[in-house]
Amino acid sequence: MPGAARTAPHALAGIAFLVAGVACLAVLDTTTKLISLSVPALMALWFRYAFQAIATTLAVLPLRGRTVLRTSHPKFQCLRGVLLLSSSLLAFFSLRYMPVGEFTAIVMITPLVITLLAALTLGERVSWLRWALVVGGFAGTLVIIRPGDESFDWTLLLPLGLVICNSWFQILTSRLARTEDPLTMHFYTGWVGTLIASLALPFVWTALDSWTLWAGLAIMGLMGTAGHFMMILAYGRAPASTLTPFLYAQIGFAMLGGWLAFSHVPDQWSLLGIAAIAVCGAAGAWLAVRESRVAIQPPES
Repeated sequence: MPGAARTAPHALAGIAFLVAGVACLAVLDTTTKLISLSVPALMALWFRYAFQAIATTLAVLPLRGRTVLRTSHPKFQCLRGVLLLSSSLLAFFSLRYMPVGEFTAIVMITPLVITLLAALTLGERVSWLRWALVVGGFAGTLVIIRPGDESFDWTLLLPLGLVICNSWFQILTSRLARTEDPLTMHFYTGWVGTLIASLALPFVWTALDSWTLWAGLAIMGLMGTAGHFMMILAYGRAPASTLTPFLYAQIGFAMLGGWLAFSHVPDQWSLLGIAAIAVCGAAGAWLAVRESRVAIQPPES
């Protein structure tokens, strides 16, 4: 058991980094909602991505030099940056119209959607249990959105667009991670988002007369950068199958942020939908662990 003794601290460190990372992302979403009604979307996203790009450059270049720019797939790096910027834009408008907790819960069906896309487009085999979990996750989403309810509005569909963009982003990330340096991927993601948002910045720039809005933009940049960097540190210390169940801690942090900042408490139906998404997502992670253990077991002689 000495190997297990050596890896356990690394796994615990990975879990700690992940929980800290999703807490940062929950703060990012809460802050985004606070300033979404006062700051143009592309202006806010420019600050968020410029902060990440500059901070990553200052941290990485002294360590790696120009080697951080080396990539075998520049087109896919750019596409990955576009997908993440699109996700951020959809998140900005979603949070303008939705509570933080419910929004985060819907985004958490991303792993289930990845399962669906992998089956439909990549030809991967999916067990009936995984299909059941996908259906359960979508059912939880419908309970939160409630299409037939009087309070339903088309803006509630924005998080679903975000989930689709984010799912393709994650699939592309998993493919690039096989050959690309994670820091290189993080570097390009920040600069692609910054450069695209810069094209629109002259047309959307608005003078901000409140220091709280400037502080909010700074917090967005800091929390986005710190959150994604924490995630990189987490996945460098523990496998995805170990970390995935802890991603759902973000729902709790988001609900706490919504309560502290907006005094919002989800109603009973929303809580039921959130619970369904969390249970199906965690069960999907457990199933992935079980399947990976079965796959690596040596055949009986």
